[in-house]
Amino acid sequence: MGQGARATILTPALCRAARGLLDWTQTELADRAAVSRSTIRDYEGGHHDIHRATEAQLRLAFEGGGVRFVEIEGAGTGLCLPDRPS
Repeated sequence: MGQGARATILTPALCRAARGLLDWTQTELADRAAVSRSTIRDYEGGHHDIHRATEAQLRLAFEGGGVRFVEIEGAGTGLCLPDRPS
């Protein structure tokens, strides 16, 4: 399968949900992922798609914050925030 056939994993809804799990604002995510806040705002609002490199930066920022992306058979990609040691 070529790169062009790869589907985006981080949907606008998953992006909003991951920020919610971490209690991050769009500005905090933008700073952590080294992208502009307007990119996040426009993507989450469904105004445009993001490039694969931007998706990777956002996922790395979320994963650095502790979010885990999990594939759920028959449902697609979900999110979880594993328990952190006390």
